[in-house]
Amino acid sequence: MRRPRMLAGVVATALAASVVLAVTAPTVVAAPVAPVAFTSNSLATWQTDGIVWAMAQAGGKVFAGGSFTAIRPPGTAAGGAGEQPAVNFAEFDAATGDPTGCGLSFTVSSGTATVRALAVSPDGRTLYAGGYFDHVNGAYVNSLVAIDIATCALKPGFAPQVNATVRTITPTATGVYFGGDFTSVDGQTRTRLAQVTTDGTLTGWAPTADKPVRASVLSPDGSMLVVGGDFDRLDGADSHALGIVDAATGATAKTYPLGFIEQNSVVKALTADATGFYTGNEGTGGGVFDGRIAIDWSTLGQRWRDTCLGATQAVISYQGVLYAGSHTHDCSSMGEQPDGRRQHLIAEPTTTGMELPWAPDTNDGIGEQIGPRALTIATEDDQPYLWVSGEFTTVNGTAQQGLTRFGTGPDKAPPTAPAMGSTSSVGAGTVQLRWLASTDTDDGTLSYSVYRDGSTTPVWTGTAASYWWSRPQVSFTDSGLAPGSYHTYRITASDGTNVASSPVYTVKSGTATSGYAARVVSDGANLYWRYDEPSGGFIGDSAGEHNGTFNGGGTYRDGTGALTGDPSYPLGLNGSTGFVATAAAQPTPSQYSVETWFKTTTRSGGLLVGFGNSPTAASSSYDKHVYMTNSGQLVFGVYSGGTQTVTSPAAYNDGAWHHVVATQGADGMALYVDGLRVGRNAAVTTSQQYTGYWHVGGDSLGSWPNQPSSAFFQGDVDETAVYPSVLSAAQVAAHYDLGSGASVAPGPSDPYGKAVYGDAPDSYWRLDESSGYTAADASGNDNTGVYGLDVARGTASAVAGTTDTAATLDGNFFSIVSSATATAAPAVYSTELWFRTTGTQGGKLIGFGDSQNGMSGTFDRHVYMTNDGHLVFGVRNAEADTVTSPAAYNDGAWHYLVATQGADGMKLYVDGAAVASNGVSANRSYTGYWRVGGDNLSGWPQAPTGDFFRGGVDEAAVYSTELTAAQVAAHYAAGTR
Repeated sequence: MRRPRMLAGVVATALAASVVLAVTAPTVVAAPVAPVAFTSNSLATWQTDGIVWAMAQAGGKVFAGGSFTAIRPPGTAAGGAGEQPAVNFAEFDAATGDPTGCGLSFTVSSGTATVRALAVSPDGRTLYAGGYFDHVNGAYVNSLVAIDIATCALKPGFAPQVNATVRTITPTATGVYFGGDFTSVDGQTRTRLAQVTTDGTLTGWAPTADKPVRASVLSPDGSMLVVGGDFDRLDGADSHALGIVDAATGATAKTYPLGFIEQNSVVKALTADATGFYTGNEGTGGGVFDGRIAIDWSTLGQRWRDTCLGATQAVISYQGVLYAGSHTHDCSSMGEQPDGRRQHLIAEPTTTGMELPWAPDTNDGIGEQIGPRALTIATEDDQPYLWVSGEFTTVNGTAQQGLTRFGTGPDKAPPTAPAMGSTSSVGAGTVQLRWLASTDTDDGTLSYSVYRDGSTTPVWTGTAASYWWSRPQVSFTDSGLAPGSYHTYRITASDGTNVASSPVYTVKSGTATSGYAARVVSDGANLYWRYDEPSGGFIGDSAGEHNGTFNGGGTYRDGTGALTGDPSYPLGLNGSTGFVATAAAQPTPSQYSVETWFKTTTRSGGLLVGFGNSPTAASSSYDKHVYMTNSGQLVFGVYSGGTQTVTSPAAYNDGAWHHVVATQGADGMALYVDGLRVGRNAAVTTSQQYTGYWHVGGDSLGSWPNQPSSAFFQGDVDETAVYPSVLSAAQVAAHYDLGSGASVAPGPSDPYGKAVYGDAPDSYWRLDESSGYTAADASGNDNTGVYGLDVARGTASAVAGTTDTAATLDGNFFSIVSSATATAAPAVYSTELWFRTTGTQGGKLIGFGDSQNGMSGTFDRHVYMTNDGHLVFGVRNAEADTVTSPAAYNDGAWHYLVATQGADGMKLYVDGAAVASNGVSANRSYTGYWRVGGDNLSGWPQAPTGDFFRGGVDEAAVYSTELTAAQVAAHYAAGTR
C-alpha cells in the first residue's frame, strides 16, 4: 500500500540537477487561482529615472506622475538607448507599456517640482493633476491643473491658485475635491480641504483638517467623502487620521477618534468598492499600525483589520480582492508571515483581510526606500492590467525602475523545485519521503507526483497548499518493497502550467519495524521529530506536516538514541543557542500532550519542550512547556490567568535517558516521567490562547516559578511528539515500555481494582503487603505510603474478587499509613476508603495534615468517626465546614466511604450512596501528607475521644478530581461481596 500524508525534511545521493519542465499537449494557459486576477509575471513596461508617486487610467491609457526627468524602455539602464525626456509626467499604453507620445512638463520656479495626485473625471475625458509645481509646459499654474486627455493639453480657464502641495484628488461630474498641505485657495482660507467646479471656480465647501490630508475617496452614492491623512482634528472634532465629511455641505459625517488608529500612524491611501472602503496606513516608531482596515458603507464600522507591519502606501480593490503596495515584513499577529523579509505587493480578500498566495515583489528602491507608491487597474480590449509605481528599481529580481504591470496570463513562473528533506522507515520494506512544499508566486496549491526507479508513471500524486512564508512538509510512504532494497525517486511540482522537478535520489528501504515509532503514530501524534537528519537545519516530521528548523548550536546524530534496540539518533543541544522550532505557526491547542526523551547532566536547567508565539527563542507569550530547574526537577507550566505549574518531586539530570509526557485537557494538567505520573493539577483545564510555534531546547522562561539559569537546554533530546489529544496513563506507560525495554507495573486485574485504576487516582494503597514499611501505589504514579510500626497486616480484604489483604489499626500514633512525600493540598479532590470497627472512641479515618506522623498543626480534608459511629467530613476555612452522616457505622461490618470537594461543594458517600452534602467549595492551601488512621482533631465539631482509629482499613485512594455519583456507585458495586 502507498500511503500519502502531508508532512517535511537531507538525504542520499543526488544524481541529476533540478530542471524545469514544460507541460506537453494539450497546452494549458492557466490563470491565477481565484480570486486573484493577475499573475505574478511582470510585463514589459517602460521605466522612469525617478519616483512615480501617482497614477490614473482612462480609455486604455495610464498616466504617471512623480519626481523624474526621463523614461526609457524596459531592459535598459538609465541614460541608455531609447531614453526620452519626461519631466514628472508621462502617459503610457495600458496594454503594451509603451509611451503614447503625450508629454507634459511639470516644473516649479523654486524648489523641486513633483506630481503627487492624479485622477480622471467620471466621463473619462479630463485628467486632474496635483502636487507641487507652478508651470506645465511653460504655462503658469499653481499645484492643480485639468488636462484634456484627447489633446494632451491643459484645459483653459481651469486655474485655481493653491498655496501648497496637493496630495489627493477626487473628481465628480460637477467638481473636484482635493486635499493636501495648503491653507488657502484663490486667496481664501481653505485648510487642507477644498472643492472647485469643473471650470476651476472655488466653491463654499470648506471642511478643515489640522494636518495634511493625503487620501480621499467618494461613497458610491456620492453623498460622503472619506478623507485620510496625518490630522488629529476634522472640523475641530477628534478624528485621528481618518474621517468622513458630507460631500454637499462639508459638515463632519463620521469621526474616528484617536485610538481607532494609533497616534503614531497615519492614513496614506484609500480605495472603495460597493460594500465599503479600505485604508492603507503607515506608522512611525514602536507599537504602530501599518496595515489595512475594511469599513462597511452601511455601518461605517470596521469589517476587519489587518495588523501586518510594513507601511502601506497604496491600495486598490478589484473583483473582491484588495491589492496593496507596502513593505510588509511582519504579519505574525495575523498568524501569517513572520518578521523578516519585506514583501512589497500583497493581495487579500475584501471580506477577510487574510493574505492570498500572490507574491510578485519589488525592492525598496530609492528615496525613502519603501517600494511601491501607487496602484491602478487599466483595461484595454477587455483585458485588465494591474499597474504598480513607486521608488523600486527591481521587479521580481530584475532591474526595472519606477513602473511595472501585471496581466491575467499566461502564467510563466514555475514553482520552486522540490528538494528532499529526509527519508526514514518505520517498517520493513517501506520508505517515507519527506520534502518541503514548493512555493509559487501566484498559486497557493500545487500538485505533486512521485516517480520511482525511472518510471514515467507516478507511484503517488497529491496536492499541498503553501505560501512563501509557510512551507509545510509533504510526504509519501512507499511500501511493499523488498526489505533493504535500493530505489530511486524523483518528485515534481506543478502549478497547472509549469512543472519543476527535483533531483533523483537513491534511498534504501527499511529492514525492520520500529515498534515505538509505530505506536506514536497510531496513538495520533500530529508532530513527531525523530532527529535522524545528518545535517541541514531541517527536522522532518514523521507523523504530520509540522517540520522543524534547527537553529543555533548543537550536534546532529549525537551518539546512541533513547530507544532500546532502535537505530534512531538523538539531537545534541549546546545549552546556549541551540533549539528547534516548528517552521509554521499554528493555533493554541485546546487539549494536547507533549512528549520527549532527554538525557543531561546540566546544572543550569532549560526548556525541554514548549509553545511560544515566535519562531525565535525569544517569544513574548510562552506556556504549555516542560522545563528543567537548576536542580534537575521538571516543571510543566501553563498560563491560565497566572502561571500554573506541576513539578516533579525527583531530579532527572543524572546522565540517563528519561521519558517525559505532559498533558492538558478536561481533566486538567498531568506530568509523567518514565511512564509514571509524578504530578497533577485537575483544576487547570485552560491555557493562554495565541498563535505560535512548538519549541524544543530553548525559548523564553521569564517570570516562571523556579526559573532556571538558562532558557536553553544542554543535553540530548530524542523522539519528540505532540498530540492533539490527552494521552492516557496506559498509553504513556506503553510508550515508556516500548522505548526503554523496561516495564511499568500493570494495573490491577480484579473488578474493584480495575474500577479504581480506570478512574485515574493519584495514589492507591491496597494495603496488602505482608511485611515491610512501604505501601505500594497501585495507581502507577509511584505515590507510595509509609506504614507505622503498629499497623497489622494480613486481614482478609474488604472487597470481592481478590486474594489481597487488608490492614488493622489499633488506635495509636504508630498505627497509621501516610504519604511518603509531601504534596500541595488539592483544591479539588476525592478520598476513598473501606473500613470496619465496633469501637466507641471514634477517630480519623483519612485526611490531610502538615506532618507525616504524630500530630499535625494544620489539618483538614478529613473524614472522622464520632464516638457513636457517625461520619464527619470536614474542611477548615474561617471556621470548620462539615457534613455528617445520619447513620452510624461502628457495627463491625465493612463499609465504603468517599468524600469529594469541588466547585459544587462537599459530598459524603457511604456504601455507594450520597448521605450528606453542602455547597462549600473553598479550602486552605498548604503542603502536607495524606494519612490513613489518625491525626489531630482538636477543635473539630463532635470530636471523638480518640484521634486515631481502631479497626480495619483497606483500599485507600486519593484523586485530584471529583468522583461522580455514578463512579462511586460503580466502585461500590465492584467491591461488594
